[in-house]
Order: sequence, then C-alpha cells, then structure tokens
Amino acid sequence: MTPPHRTRLAFHGPLSETRADALVRRLTRHSPTTVLDIGCGPGELMLRILTTVPEATGTGIDLDADDLARGRKAAEDRGLASRARFVEESATGTTRGPADLVLCVGSSQALGGRLPDALKELRRLVTDHGRVLLGEGFWQRTPTPDELSRMWPDAALTDHPDLATLISTAIDAGFRPEWTETASLDEWEEFESGYLADSEVWLAEHPDDPLAAQTRERVDRHRARWLTYRGVLGLAYLTLVPVAAR
Repeated sequence: MTPPHRTRLAFHGPLSETRADALVRRLTRHSPTTVLDIGCGPGELMLRILTTVPEATGTGIDLDADDLARGRKAAEDRGLASRARFVEESATGTTRGPADLVLCVGSSQALGGRLPDALKELRRLVTDHGRVLLGEGFWQRTPTPDELSRMWPDAALTDHPDLATLISTAIDAGFRPEWTETASLDEWEEFESGYLADSEVWLAEHPDDPLAAQTRERVDRHRARWLTYRGVLGLAYLTLVPVAAR
C-alpha cells in the first residue's frame, strides 16, 4: 500500500488560511478577468480567486499531472470547471499571457533562468494595469557553510537573495511593490508538519511494511533539512504592480 501524502495541506507552501483570505481580497480588488497561475500545482489560490470574481477565468500551468488532476477535480466540485483550465506544459516562454493577475508562488524557476529573468517574464505576462503575486524565497539571515551543507543538495548562498535585494530586483524588472509580507514561523511549521504528517502516521502504523524503510529514509531526510533551514530561509509574498510604459 502506498503511503498517503499531502492530504492535510490546502497549499503547497507556508500559507495560512488567514493570509490566503487577505491575499484573495487584495488581489481581487481590481476585478481581474483573467488569471494565470505559473507552477500552479492543484491551483487552490487560483480557484479561490475565481470563486470571489465570478467574471474571471483562470489558466494553471504545471508539469505535475497528479497535481493538475487534483486541481481539475476541485474545480469541478466547486462548479468552476467551465472557468478554470489546468494545462500540463512548461511555463518557459509561455504564450498564455498577458493576464490581469499572474500568480507565481514558489515557482519562478518554472520561467527559466535566474530570478531577474523570471521577473522580466512576469512583467511580460501581466497586463499593464494588472497585478503579480510573487512568492519567492529569501535568506532571513546568511546561512553558515555547515547549515548549507545540511539543506537541499548543492545548496548555495546564491540560491536566494535577502529581502531587500529581492524587492530591488522586482523594481528593476518594472514593478512597484504594493504589498510586502513574509511567511511566519508558525506558517512554516504548519506547512512542513502537514507535509510529513500523513507519512509519519503511516510509518507508526506500518513499521514493517515493504515500503517502510524507503519512506522512513525520505521523511527523516526531509525533516532534517527543514529543521536546518527553519528560521533561516524565508518566503516573501510580494504583490507587484507593473509600472506603466512610457
């Protein structure tokens, strides 16, 4: 029996229900009619936005077929199937824009290249009076070499900027930051615990299952990594306004 996975998470990232509600209110204030979700996964935030703005349609792009299937089912269950599309394709060089609202939460790598290049792509993909929600990692403090060695494979200081540099990079790409907020430690712990909880309970109940050893190794490795970057790696949610062309 395959262990269950991620059934306790509404969002695949450190995003609380309270913050999600505030984001939806802010992002729908200008009544977007088209929404583009880069690296959408199951597209939970996009679906909540479509629920709030009945005139809007949305397109989610991802390469994970299972996540896309979850998104399609959720859209159908909520009566949004006619307004929400989930497309299995690369976002690099996508022609799906421009959209009034572009979501890119933890997915800038899907646009290819470095962060400055991804931000330039986001500027191309948003309409002149639209909004971009960028969810992007940043260093809350400089990690030590030992900490880097215990994070993800080949982790390096250059993997993320600090928050000030992140915002400056967005400005250089043609945006102004309407709103800056960062995931709290509580949000990180809820996300990481929820990410592992199904597997942890399954391991406790099936210690001798043929899949137990590899599942235990995967879970223990992930936990060790997140306890290393806990309080070091942050996630910023930036609501970005495109600067009008001169």
